[in-house]
Amino acid sequence: MPSPSHNVVIRPIQYRDLDALAECGEGMLESGDPVDSAATSQFLKRVRQWYGPLKFLSLFPNPLQKLLSVYVAERDGKICGMIQVSPFNHTRSTWEIQRIAINVALGSSFTIVGSQLLRYCFEKLWEARTWLSEVNVNNKSALALYRQNGFQPLAQVTYWSISSEVLAELATREPDLPNLLPVSNADAQLLYQLDTAAMPPLVRQVFDHQIQDFKTNPLQLATQGMSQRMSQSEVISAYVFEPQRKAAIGRFELRACRDGSRPHFAQLIVHPAYTWLYPELLTQMAQVLQAYPGSDLHLSSRDYQPEREEVFAQIGAAQVEHGLMMSRSVWHKLRESKTLSLEGLQLPDVLQGLQPSSKPVPGRISWAANLASAQGQTPEGSGEPDRFSTQASETVSDRRPEPEDC
Repeated sequence: MPSPSHNVVIRPIQYRDLDALAECGEGMLESGDPVDSAATSQFLKRVRQWYGPLKFLSLFPNPLQKLLSVYVAERDGKICGMIQVSPFNHTRSTWEIQRIAINVALGSSFTIVGSQLLRYCFEKLWEARTWLSEVNVNNKSALALYRQNGFQPLAQVTYWSISSEVLAELATREPDLPNLLPVSNADAQLLYQLDTAAMPPLVRQVFDHQIQDFKTNPLQLATQGMSQRMSQSEVISAYVFEPQRKAAIGRFELRACRDGSRPHFAQLIVHPAYTWLYPELLTQMAQVLQAYPGSDLHLSSRDYQPEREEVFAQIGAAQVEHGLMMSRSVWHKLRESKTLSLEGLQLPDVLQGLQPSSKPVPGRISWAANLASAQGQTPEGSGEPDRFSTQASETVSDRRPEPEDC
């Protein structure tokens, strides 16, 4: 009897699929973690609201073309799973798996359907050379799924929360940042160099960031402005410039919530040789947040930045969540036109590049020698037999001894 997984058809999401997924409810879309399942339901609501503009943007090449990269698994006319992916960098050499959800109401296996969705993305998106995903360490189902499909740990991520009281205390001191400048597209080269220096080679290879990743085009600016108005948030970005070396040595990107309904979020990057900037940049962000309603500040830190975690612990920040960043390389093997066995392997098959491109044209002498040897005569026009054509046929019996003198 064939397995139910054999009847699964994977295709891009359609508008009618959103209604079917919405009927499942939060309890039926299993992501391996209750928080991820709730976030998936909220994501589907936003996609349903903005499906028209997102679908229109996906019809022609533009920076926002891949916003609706969502695929669903369908079996017997019912949706049994979904996956959302998106490009991680400007060149789209690295793609990120943002969420996987399975409809457990249909008795679908999280591992089987999830593996089918992953393999579909690996085969469908040929421009992706590397895949990236971040999983909560307590999400055992998702960890097992990614490990089974070739993902390896890349870095450990710790999420920290700084309370509004600690932020108010930090804001009382004055930060020592004499060269703090706002971020613009003209600073993309400096920010790219800072990002390259702040991470180990393996992570840098997986992220594959270029200078274009630190620039914002007009369409992205318009989209970000619309998103900020809808979410009641505001983004503040700045970096520290070192005039002697003419380099950026630290930067932060702060997303402040205007109505206080959600925590503030921030990204913090510091050059490894200037770790003293961590408390100064935290103080600067604390002063900026004093103009907004009191909320906690959430930040992330990876395990290759131990100085940052030490500073967070010293100021009284609390660890909220632990995640594991995982990556997988994709190499597409080209099928051989013919298979060569060890017994039938010949030297001409091995040295393909040394073979002549065409058959050589014989010369006059070699042609005449071959003809004469075939007729048992010497070549025409030559005074003596060709030693190359007659040497092989010469034998000892043909050599008659000359008579001796009496």
